[in-house]
Amino acid sequence: MEEILSVVPKKEWIEGRRTLLEWFESAQRALPWRNNPEPYAIWLCEIIMQQTRIDQGLAYWQRFMNTWPTVKDLAQAPLEEVLKQWQGLGYYSRARNLHKAAQVITHEMNGVFPETAVGWKALPGVGPYTAAAVSSICFNESVAAIDGNVLRVLSRYLDITEPIDRPSGRKPIESFASAWIHPTEPGNHNQALMELGALVCRPRNPDCSSCPLSNSCRSVQSSPGQTPTPPIKAGKTRVENIALTFHVVTDGYHIWMKQRPQAGIWGGLWEFPSTEEGTAFPAAATLPDQHLIRTCENQGQWGQSFVHVLSHRRLHCRFLIWKAATAIPPASGEWFTWQAAQNLPIPRAIDRFWHDLEKSLSTKSTS
Repeated sequence: MEEILSVVPKKEWIEGRRTLLEWFESAQRALPWRNNPEPYAIWLCEIIMQQTRIDQGLAYWQRFMNTWPTVKDLAQAPLEEVLKQWQGLGYYSRARNLHKAAQVITHEMNGVFPETAVGWKALPGVGPYTAAAVSSICFNESVAAIDGNVLRVLSRYLDITEPIDRPSGRKPIESFASAWIHPTEPGNHNQALMELGALVCRPRNPDCSSCPLSNSCRSVQSSPGQTPTPPIKAGKTRVENIALTFHVVTDGYHIWMKQRPQAGIWGGLWEFPSTEEGTAFPAAATLPDQHLIRTCENQGQWGQSFVHVLSHRRLHCRFLIWKAATAIPPASGEWFTWQAAQNLPIPRAIDRFWHDLEKSLSTKSTS
């Protein structure tokens, strides 16, 4: 601990902390949850913005706040409606845990939010960063919130040369962040660091000349005139390539849909039943529901295959069309009209083609 604190003399980092807060006061973006930083709005923001750009997540946050203005409203909402509103954000476990946590707060905690990071971490889907962010911003707890932006800013500020995805690189950053947190304005301090990483100390092309920490930044001092490199990482998770077939079974009026298991990708969402085909599509295709094989005719592939990228998977997808004589009940899944199926929460990989599929395959029905 003493070793990392000595990297930047205390007088310098105290002055840097003051300058950082002054910069944040004038440079912060006008974001709606900052107008009235109450726990529900901040928590919802932090969950939505994980793995999501603010310009994309803002519309989702506003939609959630308009649809379910309070944690009790969210707790009482059907999970499928929550997943539908979440559609397109990915990482659907966030939505499921958000809903579970809202129910815990409403029914087990009498609607009272935790006031400490420890209390927040006890809720489903709330990790150390989110817990620290909410407790510091809403309840003024002096705890450092460390996300990807903060890791990047402080690894450069301290000139950390060890990989930040390993304890040797991350622990010094966490130790310094805990010591550096502002004693009376921890919420603004945490937000200022996150904002600095988003606006100035960017992964590429950081604007060091505009940085309020440049006078004490060890990366700047050690390499004058050079652009700080991104934080060092030991290695990225290997991306797996998977061939995925969506089976579009329709009688013209109806479409066969199946709900995915809660665990795994797209958990709880509805899809055209799919089969993973290894790394390449096979020459012959078979429906995953044996009950339908005798009643369906393979119409071939619809459109071109396409790639849909997830965090650790690159899905090579195709739609195979199966013509059913009638909507015979499948052994798994359900039949819906095209219109009703569109109201289900569905993966973005399907939703992006939905209107074209319906236009080319459906027979208009009033049922």
